[in-house]
Amino acid sequence: MPGWRSIRGRVAVVITVPICLLLAVAGLVVHGRAEALADARTTRSEVGLSLRIQALVHQLQRERGLTNGLLGGEKDFRPSLAATRERVDTALRGMRHESTVEDVIHRHLRHLGDIRAAADTDTADRAATLAFYTTAVDALNAVDPVAETTTGADRQLRDGLEALRELAAAKEAVALERGLLNGVFAEGGFHGREYLTFTEVRATRVAALARFRHVATAPRRATLKHAFGTEDAERSIAYENRAESAADGSALHADAGAWWDAMTVLVDDLYAVQQSVGDDVRDRADRLSHDAEAGLATSLGAGLLMAALVAGLAAFASRSLTRPLGALAEAAHDVARHRLPATVARIQQSPQDAAELLLPGDVPDDPTSRPLGGAAEIAEVAASLHQVERTALHLAAQQAGLRRNTTESLANLGRRNQNLVRRQLSLITRLERQELDPDALAELFELDHLATRMRRNAESLLVLAGQNPPQPLAVPADGLEVVQSAVAEVEQYRRVLIAAVEPVRVRGHAVADVAHLLAELIENGLTFSPPTEPVEVHGWYDTEDDTYCFAVVDHGIGMSEADKERAQARFSGTGEEAFLAAPTRFLGHLVVGRLARRLGEGAQVHLFDTTGGGLSALLALPGRLLAPLEGPSLSPPPARPAVSCLLNGFRAGVARAEARSTQGASS
Repeated sequence: MPGWRSIRGRVAVVITVPICLLLAVAGLVVHGRAEALADARTTRSEVGLSLRIQALVHQLQRERGLTNGLLGGEKDFRPSLAATRERVDTALRGMRHESTVEDVIHRHLRHLGDIRAAADTDTADRAATLAFYTTAVDALNAVDPVAETTTGADRQLRDGLEALRELAAAKEAVALERGLLNGVFAEGGFHGREYLTFTEVRATRVAALARFRHVATAPRRATLKHAFGTEDAERSIAYENRAESAADGSALHADAGAWWDAMTVLVDDLYAVQQSVGDDVRDRADRLSHDAEAGLATSLGAGLLMAALVAGLAAFASRSLTRPLGALAEAAHDVARHRLPATVARIQQSPQDAAELLLPGDVPDDPTSRPLGGAAEIAEVAASLHQVERTALHLAAQQAGLRRNTTESLANLGRRNQNLVRRQLSLITRLERQELDPDALAELFELDHLATRMRRNAESLLVLAGQNPPQPLAVPADGLEVVQSAVAEVEQYRRVLIAAVEPVRVRGHAVADVAHLLAELIENGLTFSPPTEPVEVHGWYDTEDDTYCFAVVDHGIGMSEADKERAQARFSGTGEEAFLAAPTRFLGHLVVGRLARRLGEGAQVHLFDTTGGGLSALLALPGRLLAPLEGPSLSPPPARPAVSCLLNGFRAGVARAEARSTQGASS
């Protein structure tokens, strides 16, 4: 066709495409060289800062151990402690100009003087003092730039940075063990959770050293092996074995000074290995920086020459192609950016039949009535675009109708299940009141619990379908009663530990949603934690923000940062998918998010990592959802297994279920 020959003649100019590809490759090379150079320079600077931070950490670790021994009764540590404090103060003054570290020092070490004074006067609590120093060390390790530095440009550099991170974790575990057992040996035995902390610290050390050996070079592994093969290291292992045998709280007769000396040699040796690895990483970054500078200069020269050539060819080619395609591009942009999105959005959001929404103005005109100019092939492309628009609109209408019908069907099914479960719960309640046999009553309670879980599933379906919002209840409920009602709706309720729940009263219209939301969080914690581990529920009043917080804490597998961000987006509604399109494993997240938004502004759900592993979910209720307490404020009850509170929770849950289900039936 003549038009096609015309297009082919113009496209001949597109001989410049290979040149453009070469230019793109050159640009990528230049960009890669520039990134490698910036990466090497940044790494070199950050390694230097890391070594200065680790020098401060090293002295803080020493002060922590000496202070713990002093509080345990070893008075001979006072001279060494005084000298160590001076070195800590000197290192702190050297770090004041580092903006990334200054805030951490202010937040975690501003009370260092008070801690020291309390230790000198023997009025400090040993466990609290150890925790103060450990928190400060952990904060400094967290702000260490090497802990966040990643690079994929060089395997050796990446392994060196990883080795630095793991060695810092191992050294902190060794130093913490030194300080912990220093106080234990000085006092003559373990107290409280000290033995558990001792075993956790040893496990952390073993894991960090294993990871270090995996990424470290052979010479560094040999240096580490030498550090753990000295007489002092072997002597410290003997002391550890002696401490391990005192798990039952029996008396420990050990020389705290000898333990301190042996472990200090080991900590200093690990610090020397750490400095040596840091020097190797810095040298490697210097070499990479030099190579990147040379490569960048060469690539820039070639890139500039090629850019000049491509610019001339591109200017000529664009003139011959852009004019015939201008009208087509304008029409396509109007369809893609305005007409099609607006029509599809109206179809999906409208409650009426989707087929009725396709107004005559929504269907594109015949392309032959709107000539775009240019070759015949361009007109054919325009006709194809209009056909795509027609097809997309009809498909959107069909999908909207299908989703609407599916949602209505699920909501109808949920309401039917809700009515059946309501009748079942009423029958079970009557049988419970009439039954006198304890064994039969226990079986009725299990049946009650099963029906309660079925009721929650039906209500979750209605929540996802946007149906049946609960009517306000006239009577507020106590916070403990709300927690008990939530526990009654989960399967493995015997594993739930209701910890201290400070007195609070939740307003009647929010009680059902709060209990349902807590049940979803507790169920998630039970599902993703070992069957031998309890899931804890806490409640407290935050006077600063005028909120009441419920926390569900598990010790399970936890979540990655990316998964937590996606879950948080579902909770807040910023990243919620349509529940019919979302994966089924995330339906609980969608239920929690919709319930939180139904509670209104200020009600929020947040996820945090549990110390020691696992995940913690925090539900914050604003003051407007809380009712005044009746009578004098009571102290929070002691922690107890949820099964001991389940009877009251069942009965309270059944009463609220009947009220909600009655409303569901009337709806």
